[in-house]
Amino acid sequence: MAAARQVLWLWALLGVPRVLGEPIRYSVAEESESGSVVADVAADAGLTPAQLSARRARIASPAGRQHFGLERASGRLVVAERLDREEMCGRSRTCTLAFELLLSDPLQFFPIEVSVEDINDHSPVFPDEQVTFKIPESGDPGSRFSVEAAQDLDIGSNGIQVYSISPVNEHFSVSFQTHSESDMYVHLVLEKALDREEQSEMDFTLIATDGGSPPRSGTTQIHIIVLDVNDNVPVFTQKLYVVQILETAPVGTVVLRVVATDVDEGVNGVISYQFSQIQLLFAINPSSGEIQIVKPLDFEAAQKHEMSVRATDGGGLSELCKVLIEVVDVNDNAPEIVVSSFSSSLPENTVPETVVALFTVRDRDSGVNGEVSCALEEEPAFSLRPAFKNYYELVTVSTLDREEAAQHIVVVTAADAGSPSLTTTHTFTVDVSDVNDNAPVFNQTSYTMYVHENNVPALLVGAVKATDADAGANAKVSYSLVPARPPEREPCSCVSVNSENGDVFVLRPLDYEQLRQLEVVVSAADAGSPPLSSTVSVRLLVVDENDNAPLVLHPGAQDGSPPSSELVPAWAEAGDLVTKVVAVDADSGQNSWLSYQLLRATEPGLFAVGAQSGEVRLRRPPTDRDAVKQKLVVLVRDNGRPPLSATAALSVLLVHGSWDAQLPQQSPAAADDEDGALTTSLIIALVFVSLLFLVSAAAFVACKACKRKELSSGPVLYGPSSVQSYLADGAAAGTLPHAYCYEVSLTTGSGNSEFKFLKPVLPSLPAQHSSAEFTGNHADDFPPAPMIMGDKALDGIGSQSAGQLTGLHFD
Repeated sequence: MAAARQVLWLWALLGVPRVLGEPIRYSVAEESESGSVVADVAADAGLTPAQLSARRARIASPAGRQHFGLERASGRLVVAERLDREEMCGRSRTCTLAFELLLSDPLQFFPIEVSVEDINDHSPVFPDEQVTFKIPESGDPGSRFSVEAAQDLDIGSNGIQVYSISPVNEHFSVSFQTHSESDMYVHLVLEKALDREEQSEMDFTLIATDGGSPPRSGTTQIHIIVLDVNDNVPVFTQKLYVVQILETAPVGTVVLRVVATDVDEGVNGVISYQFSQIQLLFAINPSSGEIQIVKPLDFEAAQKHEMSVRATDGGGLSELCKVLIEVVDVNDNAPEIVVSSFSSSLPENTVPETVVALFTVRDRDSGVNGEVSCALEEEPAFSLRPAFKNYYELVTVSTLDREEAAQHIVVVTAADAGSPSLTTTHTFTVDVSDVNDNAPVFNQTSYTMYVHENNVPALLVGAVKATDADAGANAKVSYSLVPARPPEREPCSCVSVNSENGDVFVLRPLDYEQLRQLEVVVSAADAGSPPLSSTVSVRLLVVDENDNAPLVLHPGAQDGSPPSSELVPAWAEAGDLVTKVVAVDADSGQNSWLSYQLLRATEPGLFAVGAQSGEVRLRRPPTDRDAVKQKLVVLVRDNGRPPLSATAALSVLLVHGSWDAQLPQQSPAAADDEDGALTTSLIIALVFVSLLFLVSAAAFVACKACKRKELSSGPVLYGPSSVQSYLADGAAAGTLPHAYCYEVSLTTGSGNSEFKFLKPVLPSLPAQHSSAEFTGNHADDFPPAPMIMGDKALDGIGSQSAGQLTGLHFD
């Protein structure tokens, strides 16, 4: 006991957590009462009773039958049920019961072996209550008569030690020889010749006594019949017959044949055979001595069968021989797998080398047929490792992943070494519990959604969707808006997302001319602990609606004064350009595509309007019959659904003949004076115009410089505040305003040096369009004409001293 404790403490110091190198051994006498104390197993295992209770210690037996119990409160090993050594181990010299002391949290077990010591609890028993011998009176002293030996289930000194006769008989004595505990020969020895005439029959008791304390005994009655004449007993050819037979031999197979001879003649020489005791598995032919199988054999139930065969002659003389039938093992038992402990559920973050199950394997066959090996069918996440003797541990090899496999079916195959090999499988079903190790994943890398301007409040425009590979609460996804970069910027207040299903709503009406697009960031977070999240960008594009009518820029005075008239000379040809109607639309796309139509005219057949360009041209040359003053109304219509329109009023003067002819006639002197005055006026006008040009050019250059400086810090547009606001929004959205473009249309053939100058006017436009949109929408609609940008426009005007400026249009 002290040596076992030293080994135990040595293993504890070395840090072996689960299995000891050697088992803890105890001994206990059989027939001990239930509850009898075997030993203090807690002390021998280096544990305290409190540890036994805390770690849920229990006794685990591979055979499934609990012979012993554990008192957790005291740490003692006690007998759980009555122990019968002969029932458990038969006549084996050693009887050892093996089991384990199993602890949980963490998993640990101690192998224990308890040797059951024999006590003298069985008396010797003879096969028959009475044995009859027919002995001829001519029997010589010293003749020996075999008697079936008594059987004692106890072993060692508790087995049979001596045979005796009671009462003492002067004719007979008993003699016995012991070759082994299972091989004892008992003979009655004739000490004095019999005389049938003096005594034809006699009876006495044969007593078998064991060596126990106190000793036990068994008896059989010996009945002697004295025969006359027949003085020879049968003689077997062998005292001991040994034969081997496969356990799978079929019923009816002849195992062997015993042979006995008798030198007597006649009836005294006729021999019959019979078993000295009842046999369930074998039968003997009385006349031939053949022993046959009458029931299937089982090596695991009995490895050998011993029996006595009596040969009796016709005169009543008999002799016994021993027959030993050894059953040869055949691999007819598959291995058995007995599970001691099993954890059926593991979290997916379980570390490698975690013990999942502890089990033992055994095979009832012997030799190579009982040698068992274990293996796993293809399951890379688990492996087997031997623990102690026939114990194996099922351990994890790598970290588990529930999203890859939520359940593992681990099949353990135990195979013996027989030929053919027999196998047994046991399935361990291991469920992998979820751990929050996966963040939600959106089904798109980004989302683009569309909403028409002037939408109704709380309009559903789309939905985002994220999935989480985890399970349960770890896979429950909720949505929210988060600030975009930079972080200090708050989410847009006009957009909301449903936290449960990811529906995206626009909370208030939007105006395309104020806001064309916006971008928000949606976060999807699971309900794990700690929660995991991911984000996605949602781009909301505002779709334009036709809610702005065209705005006519030219002709028409922006200060409310009546528009100037266009002059058409009498020599103008068909197709000549009179003027051009310039209009813009604050909408975009096809809503801003404009078409022009002549709505009313003084002479409808004299003028034509380009449907796409807005150019007013002559359809035919003017005639003297045409009215000098022509009034035109041009309808400007966009391409929206429904379309919106505006009108432009034009005034055209038809100049017939030369311009001098239209002037009043004066006398030559007066004409000379007026010519001089006119010349002076023209000179003054030219000087004024030149000065005005220089001032305008300087102002234009200064404006351009200021504008570039402002564009570097932020877009600024000179004009009404609404236009400035819109252009600022456009710049913030990434679209810089472009410089205005001017198209100058000049007429030829003017008779005087007079010209009209129309200032480029920027009207109060809706706050959603910049000049860049006007250029982009209508640049292709205008016919080729000199394009003058910035200060070049003034240079172009100054260079046209003889021409007449008839139209100034904005692109």
